[in-house]
Amino acid sequence: MPKVRIQKLLSAAGVASRRAAEQLILDGRVEVNGKLVADLPFFVDDGDEVRVDGRPVRRRRQSVHFLLNKPRGVVCTQSDPQGRPRAIDLLPPGQGRLYTVGRLDVDSTGVILLTDDGPLTQYLTHPRYGVPKTYVVEIDGLLAAEQIDQLKHGVYLDGRRTGGAAVKVLGRGGGWSALEITLTEGRNREIRRVLAGFGHKVRRLKRVAIGPVTDRGLKIGHFRRLTDREVAQLRRAGRVMQQQR
Repeated sequence: MPKVRIQKLLSAAGVASRRAAEQLILDGRVEVNGKLVADLPFFVDDGDEVRVDGRPVRRRRQSVHFLLNKPRGVVCTQSDPQGRPRAIDLLPPGQGRLYTVGRLDVDSTGVILLTDDGPLTQYLTHPRYGVPKTYVVEIDGLLAAEQIDQLKHGVYLDGRRTGGAAVKVLGRGGGWSALEITLTEGRNREIRRVLAGFGHKVRRLKRVAIGPVTDRGLKIGHFRRLTDREVAQLRRAGRVMQQQR
């Protein structure tokens, strides 16, 4: 773990806010490796023992957040009886038990989040938070205006109306269309099933964004860690959508 400011560590451990942690230090109440912290800035790492008022600070393990651009043929399950490659197999070993947030079917590509962060997973998957997921879809045929309108207002799947979608036509050619579809309530294979109901086979489906986090600069099969700022943006996206409902 890289060195971090001691205020950040105390805040992450639930001892005090960063500003209040500074005051604890100024009051001579914080020790690192048996010595009072006298000056700021002060940095600590995993090997340092931190105490406040003589009591050891119990550190909270930081959650792990990876963004993967999933290739076709890779599954988003913890195990696969058919022995197909899993999304978690594309990450470096030793990351602990990670889970995919939502799923992309085996024939789809695009961004998927892998994490051990339970609260964030809840924000991103529960329909009441409505965090948008954006897809680029290539289909056989041309969508009629009334079909686009149905997509926007929702159609019935399994006896329940879908939450509707934002739809943009990106291009049209000889017998095909490219669409951008944004969902705030994604059901199992929803896009493929709805378009099949309209008589349009999906040729390709790629998820390009989860809330404010996009696939920009991330090649198929590659991954990267989310920044602290991106994680915070995802948490806020869930809260904002909840407030708007």
